[in-house]
Amino acid sequence: MITTVSLAAQHRDTGGKGPARQMRMVGRIPAVVYGRGRDPESLSVSAAEVDKLLATHARASTIISLAIDGDPVKVLIRDVQRHPLRRDITHLDFYEIHEGESITVTVPIHLEGSPDGVRNAGGTLDQVLREVQIAVLPRHIPERLELEVTALTIGQSLHVRDLVIENANILTDGEMTICSIIPPRVEEEVAPVEGPVEEEELEDESAEPELIRKPKGEEEDEGPKAEG
Repeated sequence: MITTVSLAAQHRDTGGKGPARQMRMVGRIPAVVYGRGRDPESLSVSAAEVDKLLATHARASTIISLAIDGDPVKVLIRDVQRHPLRRDITHLDFYEIHEGESITVTVPIHLEGSPDGVRNAGGTLDQVLREVQIAVLPRHIPERLELEVTALTIGQSLHVRDLVIENANILTDGEMTICSIIPPRVEEEVAPVEGPVEEEELEDESAEPELIRKPKGEEEDEGPKAEG
């Protein structure tokens, strides 16, 4: 089932680019928490703690016990904004959840096993869909969805409709392909063109160069003539 982790947060009263920039310089990230029946509240969290959390847990399917000035609320990370060049996190959105409230989350798909078409036929496993969206109560959020692919042969595929998720409704289109076994590429060898050789070509290639000789009378007439 889903993992719950803890993260400390502080309420903040200041807004704008200037204070947010100063906050990042001291290792804090601007954030906001909102939810059904709750007014948005501006916060700040430790950049180091957030980096550690995201390095070890799936962002969209991890419940966070967010202690705002010591008062914990259950939240999910709804949005992560990053610097376009440095990729540092510049802002976070948290969404407060309640135990009896169904929520929409995105859950990663993990493929299990080595496909028959890869092991025995030299094919390639191509995963084209890596997550699906589901509607589920917080206590039933799966950390990830496992899909068995061992029996797949060349040309076979698995689709969203092949997933089985207890206590949840899959919102992603069931006809979408999750993975396929692609056949190995066969490189065609171009054979050299061998055609019949014409007799005239053989004669031309083997014939000696023709020696053009002048008539005998002309050869005799062409000597130097004495003057006088």
